[in-house]
Amino acid sequence: MAVRAHAAPCRRSAARPRPIAVLVAAVLTALASSPATAQQRAALVGVDTVREEPLHQTVPVIGRLVARQSGVVAARIGGAVAEMRVEVGDRVARDDVVAVLVNDRLAAARDLRAAERTVAEAELETARAEVALRRQELKRLDGLKASAAFSQGRYEDKRQEVVMAQSEVAEASAALVSAQAELMLAEIDLYNADIRAPYPGVVSRRHTEVGAYVAVGDPVIDLVDDQHLEIEADVPSDRTAGLVPATPVTVEVDGETLRARVRAVVPEENALTRTRTVRFEPAFDATVGLAANQSVVVNVPAGEQRTVVSVHKDAVINRQGKTLVFLVVDGAAQIRPVSLGEAVGTRFEVLDGLQPGDVAVVRGNERLRPGQAVRTPEGLPG
Repeated sequence: MAVRAHAAPCRRSAARPRPIAVLVAAVLTALASSPATAQQRAALVGVDTVREEPLHQTVPVIGRLVARQSGVVAARIGGAVAEMRVEVGDRVARDDVVAVLVNDRLAAARDLRAAERTVAEAELETARAEVALRRQELKRLDGLKASAAFSQGRYEDKRQEVVMAQSEVAEASAALVSAQAELMLAEIDLYNADIRAPYPGVVSRRHTEVGAYVAVGDPVIDLVDDQHLEIEADVPSDRTAGLVPATPVTVEVDGETLRARVRAVVPEENALTRTRTVRFEPAFDATVGLAANQSVVVNVPAGEQRTVVSVHKDAVINRQGKTLVFLVVDGAAQIRPVSLGEAVGTRFEVLDGLQPGDVAVVRGNERLRPGQAVRTPEGLPG
Protein backbone atom coordinates (compact mmCIF):
# COMPACT_ATOMS: atom_id res chain seq x y z
CA MET A 1 0.00 0.00 0.00
CA ALA A 2 2.93 2.38 0.73
CA VAL A 3 4.31 1.82 -2.76
CA ARG A 4 1.09 2.80 -4.46
CA ALA A 5 0.75 5.87 -2.26
CA HIS A 6 4.14 7.15 -3.53
CA ALA A 7 3.60 6.22 -7.19
CA ALA A 8 0.57 8.39 -7.75
CA PRO A 9 2.24 11.71 -6.83
CA CYS A 10 5.16 10.97 -9.20
CA ARG A 11 2.86 10.63 -12.19
CA ARG A 12 1.22 13.98 -11.44
CA SER A 13 4.64 15.76 -11.14
CA ALA A 14 5.79 14.51 -14.59
CA ALA A 15 2.65 15.76 -16.33
CA ARG A 16 2.76 19.27 -14.77
CA PRO A 17 5.46 20.91 -17.06
CA ARG A 18 3.52 20.35 -20.26
CA PRO A 19 1.26 23.46 -19.97
CA ILE A 20 4.39 25.65 -19.24
CA ALA A 21 6.20 24.51 -22.43
CA VAL A 22 3.14 25.24 -24.50
CA LEU A 23 2.90 28.72 -22.98
CA VAL A 24 6.59 29.53 -23.67
CA ALA A 25 6.26 28.39 -27.28
CA ALA A 26 3.20 30.55 -27.75
CA VAL A 27 4.99 33.59 -26.32
CA LEU A 28 8.01 33.08 -28.61
CA THR A 29 5.72 32.73 -31.60
CA ALA A 30 3.95 35.96 -30.70
CA LEU A 31 7.25 37.82 -30.27
CA ALA A 32 8.55 36.55 -33.58
CA SER A 33 5.47 37.76 -35.38
CA SER A 34 5.39 41.17 -33.67
CA PRO A 35 6.37 44.35 -35.67
CA ALA A 36 9.10 45.25 -33.13
CA THR A 37 10.91 41.97 -33.68
CA ALA A 38 10.66 42.32 -37.46
CA GLN A 39 12.10 45.81 -37.18
CA GLN A 40 15.04 44.46 -35.18
CA ARG A 41 15.76 41.87 -37.88
CA ALA A 42 15.89 44.59 -40.63
CA ALA A 43 19.47 45.42 -41.68
CA LEU A 44 20.83 48.79 -40.55
CA VAL A 45 22.24 50.63 -43.60
CA GLY A 46 23.50 54.05 -44.61
CA VAL A 47 22.02 55.64 -47.72
CA ASP A 48 22.70 58.44 -50.17
CA THR A 49 20.49 59.96 -52.85
CA VAL A 50 21.25 59.62 -56.55
CA ARG A 51 21.31 63.16 -57.89
CA GLU A 52 21.63 65.19 -61.06
CA GLU A 53 24.38 67.83 -61.01
CA PRO A 54 26.81 69.72 -63.24
CA LEU A 55 30.05 67.89 -63.99
CA HIS A 56 32.98 69.97 -62.71
CA GLN A 57 35.88 67.59 -63.30
CA THR A 58 39.27 69.30 -63.44
CA VAL A 59 42.80 68.33 -64.43
CA PRO A 60 45.87 69.84 -62.72
CA VAL A 61 48.34 71.50 -65.10
CA ILE A 62 51.68 73.01 -64.11
CA GLY A 63 51.86 76.70 -65.04
CA ARG A 64 53.97 79.72 -64.24
CA LEU A 65 53.59 83.38 -63.51
CA VAL A 66 54.73 85.60 -66.38
CA ALA A 67 55.07 89.36 -66.67
CA ARG A 68 52.96 90.99 -69.34
CA GLN A 69 55.90 93.33 -70.00
CA SER A 70 59.52 92.30 -69.58
CA GLY A 71 62.71 92.40 -71.59
CA VAL A 72 65.74 94.43 -72.58
CA VAL A 73 65.88 98.21 -72.53
CA ALA A 74 68.23 99.04 -75.41
CA ALA A 75 70.15 102.13 -76.51
CA ARG A 76 68.46 104.13 -79.28
CA ILE A 77 71.67 105.89 -80.34
CA GLY A 78 75.33 105.03 -80.13
CA GLY A 79 77.67 106.59 -77.58
CA ALA A 80 79.76 106.15 -74.49
CA VAL A 81 77.98 105.60 -71.17
CA ALA A 82 78.42 108.62 -68.93
CA GLU A 83 76.23 107.55 -66.01
CA MET A 84 74.29 104.51 -64.78
CA ARG A 85 71.49 105.62 -62.48
CA VAL A 86 70.00 102.25 -61.41
CA GLU A 87 71.15 99.08 -59.72
CA VAL A 88 69.76 95.55 -59.92
CA GLY A 89 66.58 95.40 -57.83
CA ASP A 90 65.73 99.09 -58.17
CA ARG A 91 62.11 99.89 -58.97
CA VAL A 92 61.58 102.51 -61.68
CA ALA A 93 58.57 104.32 -63.05
CA ARG A 94 57.78 104.88 -66.68
CA ASP A 95 60.13 107.45 -68.33
CA ASP A 96 62.60 107.36 -65.44
CA VAL A 97 66.17 107.85 -66.70
CA VAL A 98 68.18 104.66 -66.10
CA ALA A 99 71.39 105.63 -67.93
CA VAL A 100 72.95 108.69 -69.60
CA LEU A 101 75.23 108.71 -72.65
CA VAL A 102 77.92 111.30 -73.32
CA ASN A 103 75.96 114.05 -75.10
CA ASP A 104 78.30 117.05 -75.66
CA ARG A 105 78.64 116.35 -79.40
CA LEU A 106 74.89 115.81 -79.62
CA ALA A 107 74.22 119.15 -77.96
CA ALA A 108 76.62 120.88 -80.35
CA ALA A 109 74.95 119.21 -83.32
CA ARG A 110 71.58 120.41 -82.07
CA ASP A 111 72.88 124.00 -81.81
CA LEU A 112 74.30 123.78 -85.35
CA ARG A 113 70.97 122.59 -86.73
CA ALA A 114 69.19 125.37 -84.90
CA ALA A 115 71.48 127.94 -86.54
CA GLU A 116 70.87 126.42 -89.97
CA ARG A 117 67.15 126.72 -89.41
CA THR A 118 67.56 130.41 -88.54
CA VAL A 119 69.50 130.96 -91.80
CA ALA A 120 66.79 129.19 -93.76
CA GLU A 121 64.11 131.33 -92.18
CA ALA A 122 66.05 134.50 -93.13
CA GLU A 123 66.53 133.31 -96.72
CA LEU A 124 62.83 132.64 -97.01
CA GLU A 125 62.01 136.16 -95.81
CA THR A 126 64.49 137.59 -98.35
CA ALA A 127 62.90 135.58 -101.17
CA ARG A 128 59.44 136.74 -100.20
CA ALA A 129 60.61 140.39 -100.14
CA GLU A 130 62.13 139.92 -103.60
CA VAL A 131 58.80 138.66 -104.90
CA ALA A 132 57.01 141.66 -103.43
CA LEU A 133 59.52 144.04 -105.09
CA ARG A 134 59.20 142.40 -108.52
CA ARG A 135 55.40 142.52 -108.32
CA GLN A 136 55.53 146.20 -107.41
CA GLU A 137 57.70 146.99 -110.45
CA LEU A 138 55.41 144.91 -112.68
CA LYS A 139 52.40 146.86 -111.42
CA ARG A 140 54.14 150.16 -112.17
CA LEU A 141 54.87 149.08 -115.74
CA ASP A 142 51.32 147.88 -116.14
CA GLY A 143 50.12 151.44 -115.35
CA LEU A 144 52.20 152.81 -118.24
CA LYS A 145 50.56 150.75 -120.94
CA ALA A 146 48.65 153.80 -122.30
CA SER A 147 51.72 156.10 -122.46
CA ALA A 148 54.44 156.43 -125.08
CA ALA A 149 57.07 155.41 -122.48
CA PHE A 150 55.61 151.86 -122.22
CA SER A 151 57.92 149.07 -123.43
CA GLN A 152 56.36 145.72 -124.09
CA GLY A 153 59.70 143.92 -123.92
CA ARG A 154 60.57 145.38 -120.56
CA TYR A 155 57.10 144.44 -119.31
CA GLU A 156 57.58 140.80 -120.36
CA ASP A 157 61.03 140.67 -118.73
CA LYS A 158 59.57 141.91 -115.46
CA ARG A 159 56.89 139.24 -115.50
CA GLN A 160 59.61 136.61 -115.81
CA GLU A 161 61.49 138.15 -112.93
CA VAL A 162 58.36 137.79 -110.78
CA VAL A 163 58.09 134.09 -111.70
CA MET A 164 61.78 133.54 -110.85
CA ALA A 165 61.35 135.29 -107.48
CA GLN A 166 58.39 133.06 -106.66
CA SER A 167 60.51 130.01 -107.45
CA GLU A 168 63.18 131.27 -105.07
CA VAL A 169 60.49 131.54 -102.36
CA ALA A 170 59.51 127.91 -102.93
CA GLU A 171 63.16 126.86 -102.78
CA ALA A 172 63.72 128.80 -99.57
CA SER A 173 60.58 127.25 -98.06
CA ALA A 174 61.86 123.74 -98.83
CA ALA A 175 65.24 124.61 -97.33
CA LEU A 176 63.50 125.79 -94.16
CA VAL A 177 61.52 122.53 -93.90
CA SER A 178 64.74 120.55 -94.32
CA ALA A 179 66.50 122.63 -91.66
CA GLN A 180 63.60 122.11 -89.26
CA ALA A 181 63.70 118.33 -89.85
CA GLU A 182 67.46 118.25 -89.24
CA LEU A 183 66.97 120.19 -86.02
CA MET A 184 64.25 117.76 -84.88
CA LEU A 185 66.53 114.77 -85.56
CA ALA A 186 69.29 116.41 -83.55
CA GLU A 187 66.90 117.06 -80.67
CA ILE A 188 65.69 113.43 -80.79
CA ASP A 189 69.27 112.17 -80.61
CA LEU A 190 69.96 114.47 -77.68
CA TYR A 191 66.78 113.28 -75.94
CA ASN A 192 67.68 109.63 -76.54
CA ALA A 193 71.05 110.16 -74.91
CA ASP A 194 69.04 109.77 -71.70
CA ILE A 195 67.95 106.12 -71.74
CA ARG A 196 64.49 105.88 -70.14
CA ALA A 197 62.34 103.04 -68.81
CA PRO A 198 59.52 102.34 -71.30
CA TYR A 199 57.26 100.93 -68.54
CA PRO A 200 57.30 100.61 -64.74
CA GLY A 201 59.13 97.66 -63.27
CA VAL A 202 62.17 96.30 -61.46
CA VAL A 203 65.69 96.22 -62.87
CA SER A 204 66.73 92.55 -63.07
CA ARG A 205 70.10 92.98 -64.83
CA ARG A 206 72.65 95.59 -65.95
CA HIS A 207 74.37 94.91 -69.28
CA THR A 208 76.87 97.77 -69.34
CA GLU A 209 78.86 100.13 -67.13
CA VAL A 210 80.11 103.70 -67.13
CA GLY A 211 82.77 104.22 -69.83
CA ALA A 212 81.57 101.42 -72.09
CA TYR A 213 80.42 102.20 -75.61
CA VAL A 214 76.98 101.09 -76.74
CA ALA A 215 75.79 100.98 -80.32
CA VAL A 216 72.24 101.39 -81.51
CA GLY A 217 70.20 98.44 -80.17
CA ASP A 218 72.75 97.29 -77.58
CA PRO A 219 71.18 96.18 -74.27
CA VAL A 220 71.54 98.47 -71.26
CA ILE A 221 69.32 96.85 -68.59
CA ASP A 222 66.68 94.12 -68.22
CA LEU A 223 63.34 95.32 -66.86
CA VAL A 224 60.47 93.22 -65.43
CA ASP A 225 57.01 94.65 -64.80
CA ASP A 226 56.11 92.71 -61.65
CA GLN A 227 52.91 94.71 -61.10
CA HIS A 228 51.07 93.09 -64.01
CA LEU A 229 51.54 89.31 -63.84
CA GLU A 230 49.59 86.65 -65.70
CA ILE A 231 49.51 82.86 -65.51
CA GLU A 232 50.69 80.86 -68.50
CA ALA A 233 50.20 77.11 -68.84
CA ASP A 234 50.73 74.57 -71.61
CA VAL A 235 47.40 72.71 -71.63
CA PRO A 236 46.86 69.42 -73.53
CA SER A 237 44.94 70.24 -76.70
CA ASP A 238 42.16 67.77 -75.82
CA ARG A 239 41.50 69.75 -72.61
CA THR A 240 41.08 73.19 -74.20
CA ALA A 241 37.48 72.73 -75.39
CA GLY A 242 36.09 74.19 -72.16
CA LEU A 243 38.63 77.03 -71.94
CA VAL A 244 36.74 79.91 -73.50
CA PRO A 245 37.58 83.50 -72.49
CA ALA A 246 36.33 84.43 -68.98
CA THR A 247 36.04 80.75 -67.90
CA PRO A 248 36.80 80.64 -64.13
CA VAL A 249 39.48 78.27 -62.84
CA THR A 250 41.24 77.66 -59.54
CA VAL A 251 44.97 78.16 -59.06
CA GLU A 252 47.16 76.74 -56.31
CA VAL A 253 49.95 79.13 -55.32
CA ASP A 254 52.20 78.36 -52.35
CA GLY A 255 49.59 76.00 -50.88
CA GLU A 256 46.78 78.55 -51.24
CA THR A 257 43.84 78.09 -53.61
CA LEU A 258 43.04 81.25 -55.57
CA ARG A 259 40.77 82.18 -58.46
CA ALA A 260 41.65 83.14 -62.05
CA ARG A 261 39.91 83.32 -65.42
CA VAL A 262 40.90 82.50 -68.97
CA ARG A 263 42.12 85.49 -70.97
CA ALA A 264 43.17 83.83 -74.21
CA VAL A 265 44.01 80.49 -75.81
CA VAL A 266 46.89 80.86 -78.24
CA PRO A 267 45.82 79.20 -81.53
CA GLU A 268 49.13 77.39 -82.00
CA GLU A 269 49.84 73.80 -80.99
CA ASN A 270 53.19 72.38 -79.99
CA ALA A 271 53.79 69.47 -82.37
CA LEU A 272 55.99 67.62 -79.85
CA THR A 273 53.88 67.90 -76.70
CA ARG A 274 50.44 68.40 -78.30
CA THR A 275 49.74 71.31 -75.99
CA ARG A 276 48.50 74.86 -76.47
CA THR A 277 49.54 77.91 -74.51
CA VAL A 278 46.74 79.39 -72.41
CA ARG A 279 46.93 82.72 -70.59
CA PHE A 280 44.94 83.21 -67.35
CA GLU A 281 44.20 86.57 -65.75
CA PRO A 282 44.48 86.44 -61.94
CA ALA A 283 41.36 87.35 -59.97
CA PHE A 284 43.59 88.06 -56.97
CA ASP A 285 46.36 90.50 -56.05
CA ALA A 286 49.35 89.16 -57.98
CA THR A 287 51.72 91.89 -56.78
CA VAL A 288 52.35 90.71 -53.21
CA GLY A 289 54.99 88.03 -52.59
CA LEU A 290 54.88 86.64 -56.15
CA ALA A 291 57.53 86.66 -58.86
CA ALA A 292 57.78 86.12 -62.59
CA ASN A 293 58.42 82.47 -63.59
CA GLN A 294 57.10 81.20 -60.23
CA SER A 295 55.43 77.79 -60.59
CA VAL A 296 51.71 77.38 -59.95
CA VAL A 297 49.14 74.60 -60.46
CA VAL A 298 46.12 75.43 -62.60
CA ASN A 299 43.03 73.20 -62.28
CA VAL A 300 41.57 73.35 -65.77
CA PRO A 301 38.21 71.81 -66.76
CA ALA A 302 38.56 68.31 -68.20
CA GLY A 303 36.05 69.20 -70.92
CA GLU A 304 32.91 71.15 -71.60
CA GLN A 305 30.58 71.44 -68.61
CA ARG A 306 27.55 69.12 -68.73
CA THR A 307 24.86 67.83 -66.37
CA VAL A 308 25.14 64.19 -65.27
CA VAL A 309 23.40 61.72 -62.94
CA SER A 310 25.80 60.62 -60.20
CA VAL A 311 25.91 58.03 -57.43
CA HIS A 312 28.24 57.82 -54.43
CA LYS A 313 31.25 55.52 -54.94
CA ASP A 314 30.45 53.54 -51.76
CA ALA A 315 27.12 52.47 -53.27
CA VAL A 316 28.80 50.55 -56.10
CA ILE A 317 29.59 46.85 -55.57
CA ASN A 318 30.90 44.19 -57.94
CA ARG A 319 29.47 40.67 -57.91
CA GLN A 320 30.33 38.04 -60.47
CA GLY A 321 31.75 40.62 -62.85
CA LYS A 322 28.66 42.86 -62.70
CA THR A 323 28.43 46.42 -61.37
CA LEU A 324 25.48 46.63 -58.98
CA VAL A 325 23.81 49.11 -56.64
CA PHE A 326 21.33 48.33 -53.83
CA LEU A 327 18.37 50.71 -53.70
CA VAL A 328 15.94 51.18 -50.81
CA VAL A 329 12.36 50.78 -52.10
CA ASP A 330 9.45 50.60 -49.60
CA GLY A 331 11.79 49.58 -46.78
CA ALA A 332 13.40 46.72 -48.70
CA ALA A 333 16.67 46.36 -50.62
CA GLN A 334 16.40 46.00 -54.38
CA ILE A 335 19.46 45.27 -56.48
CA ARG A 336 20.00 47.20 -59.71
CA PRO A 337 22.68 46.68 -62.41
CA VAL A 338 24.23 49.97 -63.52
CA SER A 339 26.54 51.36 -66.19
CA LEU A 340 29.05 53.93 -64.95
CA GLY A 341 31.06 56.68 -66.61
CA GLU A 342 33.79 58.98 -65.29
CA ALA A 343 34.66 59.43 -61.64
CA VAL A 344 33.69 62.85 -60.26
CA GLY A 345 35.34 63.30 -56.89
CA THR A 346 33.63 60.85 -54.49
CA ARG A 347 30.94 59.96 -57.02
CA PHE A 348 30.53 58.10 -60.32
CA GLU A 349 28.70 59.33 -63.38
CA VAL A 350 25.72 57.03 -64.06
CA LEU A 351 25.15 56.24 -67.72
CA ASP A 352 22.27 53.78 -67.22
CA GLY A 353 20.34 52.00 -64.46
CA LEU A 354 19.54 54.78 -61.95
CA GLN A 355 17.37 57.87 -61.85
CA PRO A 356 17.74 61.12 -59.87
CA GLY A 357 16.05 60.67 -56.50
CA ASP A 358 16.78 56.96 -56.12
CA VAL A 359 17.99 56.09 -52.59
CA ALA A 360 21.20 54.03 -52.80
CA VAL A 361 22.74 52.02 -49.95
CA VAL A 362 26.29 53.20 -49.22
CA ARG A 363 26.98 51.37 -45.91
CA GLY A 364 26.10 47.80 -45.08
CA ASN A 365 25.45 46.87 -48.72
CA GLU A 366 28.12 44.14 -48.80
CA ARG A 367 25.93 41.72 -46.77
CA LEU A 368 22.53 42.64 -48.19
CA ARG A 369 20.28 40.22 -50.04
CA PRO A 370 17.69 41.27 -52.61
CA GLY A 371 14.34 41.85 -50.90
CA GLN A 372 15.86 42.07 -47.41
CA ALA A 373 14.23 44.58 -45.08
CA VAL A 374 16.41 47.60 -44.29
CA ARG A 375 16.26 50.55 -41.97
CA THR A 376 18.25 53.76 -41.57
CA PRO A 377 19.24 55.45 -38.30
CA GLU A 378 18.28 59.03 -37.57
CA GLY A 379 20.36 61.66 -39.33
CA LEU A 380 21.32 59.67 -42.41
CA PRO A 381 20.21 61.12 -45.77
CA GLY A 382 17.36 59.46 -47.60
